[in-house]
Amino acid sequence: MELDSRVMELESRLAFQDDTIQALNDVLVAQQRSIDRLELQITALIKRQEEMGGQGDGFAEDSPPPHY
Repeated sequence: MELDSRVMELESRLAFQDDTIQALNDVLVAQQRSIDRLELQITALIKRQEEMGGQGDGFAEDSPPPHY
């Protein structure tokens, strides 16, 4: 009887661990998708900023706006 209860306890723990691992994997996959999307957005913003590099409004970055 003792052996049966120990085996059942181990099987229960294993099932719980399998569920936990699957839940963690799901979260990890979602986070990686978010990271990939953010990296694409950053790349697009960098490219856009580089394309706009020479298109200023005629004011230096350190000077205050004209309404001051």
